[in-house]
Parts: sequence; structure tokens; C-alpha cells
Amino acid sequence: MVTQCPVKPGGNYTYRFNVTDQEGSLWWHAHISLLRATVYGALVIRPRGGAEAYPFPKPHGEETVLLGEWWNANVEDLDRMAFLTGNTPPNADAYTINGKPGDFYNCSNANQTYRFQVQRNETYLLRIINAALNTPMFFKVANHSFTVVGADAVYTTPYETDVVVVAPGQTVDALMVTGAPVGRYYMAASPYDSAIPQGPPFSMTTGTAIVEYVGSAGEETPQLPSRPEYNDTNTAFRFFSNLTALVLPGKPTVPLSVDTRMFVTVGLGNSDCQPAQLLCNTTGTRPPIFSSSMNNASFVLPDSVSMLQAHYANASAGVYTSDFPDQPPVIFDYTADASDTARLKYTTKSTKVKTLRYNETVEMVLQNTRLIAKESHPMHLHGFNFFVLAQGFGNYDQATATPQFNLVNPQERNTVAVPTGGWAVIRFVANNPGMWFMHCHFDAHLDLGLGMVFEVQDGPTVETSVPQPPFDLPQC
Repeated sequence: MVTQCPVKPGGNYTYRFNVTDQEGSLWWHAHISLLRATVYGALVIRPRGGAEAYPFPKPHGEETVLLGEWWNANVEDLDRMAFLTGNTPPNADAYTINGKPGDFYNCSNANQTYRFQVQRNETYLLRIINAALNTPMFFKVANHSFTVVGADAVYTTPYETDVVVVAPGQTVDALMVTGAPVGRYYMAASPYDSAIPQGPPFSMTTGTAIVEYVGSAGEETPQLPSRPEYNDTNTAFRFFSNLTALVLPGKPTVPLSVDTRMFVTVGLGNSDCQPAQLLCNTTGTRPPIFSSSMNNASFVLPDSVSMLQAHYANASAGVYTSDFPDQPPVIFDYTADASDTARLKYTTKSTKVKTLRYNETVEMVLQNTRLIAKESHPMHLHGFNFFVLAQGFGNYDQATATPQFNLVNPQERNTVAVPTGGWAVIRFVANNPGMWFMHCHFDAHLDLGLGMVFEVQDGPTVETSVPQPPFDLPQC
């Protein structure tokens, strides 16, 4: 409902788009209800020159590794009940690798574990994609390490690590050398729970697949890697903050001047039960329910027309308002104990956008809050890549943070995991006209309102303006 109305049951729609300035791994997914629990897939963008044109040695092989979550229920039913009660959906029952949970669940059998066969002493490119709804993942392979060479379809400076950390929405491309003794080794995806205090109980289990060397005994028990503790924020932050971009000729570089600066709080809070939430108002007192917001604006999607269609027709009245604030309405100790800020928890529902001129450079500080709990929020921006200049813990302090800005080779991403109880600074150029959603890639938080929209005005030419809607664009 931001850029289009949904494709209706039994309908179809063909997406046509250009790929520019991106090489590596991306993915596609449904963007309504919780349907992306199973409706998703990989998008692999290779250099025009083929594998020989990679800025690293040509790998012997490639493997796409899609990390996901599984519920023993219809996810639409779970989403509907969460809305009616004003709560969040239950956490997943299992974690999956390429759609299979692996060997450590009650339902596990030989057909429920994905296998990846490799030759010894070769290099493989793993395209690791976190398609989970609500869970960041630690990813490891027993007795192996990685060289990260890409993230969100942008090449990185090679980074050596034995664990990959990937938040929902993110992708990581990593080289793995198969130099271990011939055998079978578990590939493991385990959850990273960053919330303080911890939220609803989650599945402290591990999704697995098997890396199987040619010549190994098929019945041999695979080795299982040691995994970080589920709340190992230090490991997550070390991984996220150590990545840098591989600067290549002709590729985008970080803009050094800024036109618009925004300071945006992201976090959980409360709002009143809405009339349609029939099961959260059983006492008649309209009790507070979970909500989430950016700068205290809790986002609601329109239901009659897409925001892009309203923008194109210059008919925003009743669909959205252009008053998303550049600053939070109140300055407070954002990461303090929630008991000191109880009055600040409440937010109201709205559909607010921030209007940008074409080619405007935006710098945004994303500040996590602890009104309910502090948590690492994977903030995803549609339509653009952005540069991650710096990130840290506590309240953002411009005087101490600005000297930390990486203006030489900052990582370029479309999703940044804002540290638990911390902040991240991003910068991007608004050179793509239209309506572009920015939101938390935890679907539970998105449903609660953790999002906003950038309205980017047309540029001076036809090529820099929003095109006419396709004739077969789905209607609401």
C-alpha cells in the first residue's frame, strides 16, 4: 500500500525493473500480513563479465543460503489474532536453512535437512540471506571460517571471521575455503535476541544444514559448531561495525555535503486499542496495547489507494500527510530505564511522510529507545542504498560521534541493524523519485507501526520523474 495495492488472490502481476550499481545477493518477498514467512526467494546479480569479473578470486562454486522461520500454524491466522488482541504474533517454532529445519526438531527426518556437497581444498561463495520474519541470526559452519566480500549487493573490503551475523532483510556474501578434513559439518543458524529486558520467550533452537565433503561417509555424524550465546551483543556489534566498502572506480561514494539532517527515534511504546481490535477491549476501558514508532509517529498503511498512486495524481488528501518530523517531539534520555519515561510511551497512529527534493542528500541519526525495551532494530530503506557512517551504544552525541564518521569507505547497505540501546548514522542521496518505505524489518514491529515514508519529488527530466503507472497495476 506504499508503492502498490496487493496482488489479489488468484491474480498475477509481472514486475519490471532495472538493476544498476549493484552486484551480489538481494532477495524478494511478500510485503503484506506475515506472508513473507514463506513467500520469498533470492535475487542474484552477477557482474556482466561473469564470475571472472568478481573483485576476488573466482570461486569453485556458489551456494545460496536462505535463512527462515517456520510456524506450526497458518501465519495469516496468527497475524489476525495479534491485531485483534493488540499483541505481537508468537515467535517461530523452528528456524530453517533453504526451507528445511535440519536435524534437531521433533519433526526432523532425512528429508528435512538441506545438504551442500563440496570438494576439498576449494573456495565456495555463500550467498547468505536472512529471510526470517523477526530473528537476527548467527551463522556458522563447523571447522570453517569465512571471508566476507559483499553485503546487500555491494562489495566489501574482505573481512575474516568465523561467524556471520545477519539481521532480517540483510544479505552477506562470504567465501568459504573447504580446507577441513574430509567429513560432514553442520551449517548452523541460531538466533540473536538483542532485547533488554527480554521479550516473549523464543525458540532457543538451531536450524541446521550439512556441508558434505565428496568422499565422506554418508552416515557419519556431522560436527556441530559452537554458537554464540543467544544474547551475544558484542559479537553482533563487532561484525556489523567492522564491515567497510570496497571502493571501486565508477561506483557510488559517500556524499560529503548534507542538505537535510534528521534525528529519528525508533522503538516500542503503547497506544490505545483501536475500535476494530475487538479482543483487546474486553474490559471496556480501552487499555494500552503494544505499538511502535519513529519520532513518536506510529505508521498506518492506507487501505483505499496506494501512496504512490496518490502522489502521482497529486491527491494525497485523506491518504497521507507531509509532516513527518525531523526531530522527536520531546528530547529525553533515550536509553534510560523505562520507569523514568512512562509518560513518553504513548503514540498515536498516522500516515506521515517526509518530502525530499530530487537529488537531496539526507543524513539520518537512528536512535534506539528503551521506553518498553531496547533492541537492535534492522532498519530497511526501499528504493535506495545508504552509507553507514558510524554506530555505537547509548545516546547519540554529535560531538563525540562525528569524529568517528567513516567518510572514506563506509559500508553501503539497504538495511542497518541499529545497535541495542544505541544509534546508527546513515547518509543517502534521494535520486529515485517516488514513495519509499523505511521500516523495521521485524514484521512484528512493522505491524505495530515502526515505519515512515520518504516522498521524493520528481527531477528535471522525464528520466528523473515517476513514470506513468503500468496498465496492469493491481487495484485496491
